[in-house]
Amino acid sequence: MNIKAKVIDEIGLSRIITRFAHEIIERNKGSVNLTLMGMRTRGEFLAKRIHQKIKEIEQVEIPLAILDVTLYRDDFRKRLKQPEVSVSNITFDINEKNIVLIDDVLYTGRTVRSAMSAIMDLGRPGSIQLCVLVDRGHRELPISADFVGKNIPTSINEEVKVKLIEIDGEDAVYLVEEKQKD
Repeated sequence: MNIKAKVIDEIGLSRIITRFAHEIIERNKGSVNLTLMGMRTRGEFLAKRIHQKIKEIEQVEIPLAILDVTLYRDDFRKRLKQPEVSVSNITFDINEKNIVLIDDVLYTGRTVRSAMSAIMDLGRPGSIQLCVLVDRGHRELPISADFVGKNIPTSINEEVKVKLIEIDGEDAVYLVEEKQKD
């Protein structure tokens, strides 16, 4: 793996989180009926940061949940020998809530589709909005994000690597090139 560029640094990521909080509040006309759901793993930590920023701005605590879509993925049989069973920590009624689904990278759209299936199994939300740190293109499904930190078009040999301090010890987003197999 070859790092081609650092496309978002710590300061840039902090600014994006602040912008997300303001945009989410504005789009939803405040925080009433608003719920954040972070997709495990990095979406979880991004959601916690956005949640904290909304709390600072609105002076109110909104529901926050972590969503694990492992069993909803259409490729889990290829990825895991034995599927991991993990319970999402959604302990509140999602009916009529405006849910903001948060993830780090939007690529094919398959993970988002899985997340929407998981949410719909829990109830009937008023809306589902998508917030992603990076949209790298190459969609396989007709899915687009409502809130995008940065659009980073990639080639077939490139990937976007998100690093978060809670997991990786730094806040940064890198454009990397995978070594081609001979």
